[in-house]
Amino acid sequence: MNKNYYTLSPLFLFLLSFNFFVSKPEKQFELASKSKVTIDSASKTIHIFVALCDNKYQGIVPVPPKIGNGQDPNNNLYWGCGYGIRTYFKKSKEWKLLRTQKIDSLKLERIVFKHTTKNYYLVADAYNGKFIKQCTIDFLNACAGKLKDTIHIQNKIIGIGGHSKLVSYIGHDGLMDFDLKIPFPNIDNKKRDCIILACVSKHYFAPYLEQTKAYPLVWTTGLMCPEAYTVHDAITGYINGENAESCRTRAALAYHGKHNCGIKGARNLLVTGW
Repeated sequence: MNKNYYTLSPLFLFLLSFNFFVSKPEKQFELASKSKVTIDSASKTIHIFVALCDNKYQGIVPVPPKIGNGQDPNNNLYWGCGYGIRTYFKKSKEWKLLRTQKIDSLKLERIVFKHTTKNYYLVADAYNGKFIKQCTIDFLNACAGKLKDTIHIQNKIIGIGGHSKLVSYIGHDGLMDFDLKIPFPNIDNKKRDCIILACVSKHYFAPYLEQTKAYPLVWTTGLMCPEAYTVHDAITGYINGENAESCRTRAALAYHGKHNCGIKGARNLLVTGW
């Protein structure tokens, strides 16, 4: 019996080593396949998180029922209406709509635009108004680099969420109604810019935004209507490489143009930096 054992032992060792060296490339291939998801570094992205206006689930002054239905993006004040993100950017000569897609019950719709002259993509997500808290959390996690994703568009992969250099929140300031008991530390040491168009956003978002290390390009000091023209014109300056003060001025001019509140009043409302 001992003789047979020593006779078979070399074969056993050969099979063991063969199995080891055969299985090892499989593991390497698995890792390599994951690394094939390469983001197009030449393309830059902007990601807008929109909490749809919702009379029922948000602590807002009620608007007409049709535009205040947070489960109906097509007619929503911040999405499908004339000054909503989807409609306003579709009409803009600076942007071309590439894709409109339904996602799920949380994110009711996503739109993807390409800038007409520069290599910028803009992605906007319409969040069900009922889930404004999750929209706020996702925005802050994107600012912190924690929430990252990619999409395939025009035969390339572009980064969204925390991969974006500029992220924005549009909608009611839900932080007036709820607190967030979770931290938002920056996890990748990358600094992003952000635009927060919601009532008194500087006061309510500051404690959370400071953790993310994102820079507030434009945010607010008082009550306001977060329609698309303000963020649209601020983004125009951003894409043109203008400084923060110039982007803030563009936003203020756009807001004054629609509300006739005076340039000084609009600049007091829309501020930049800490």
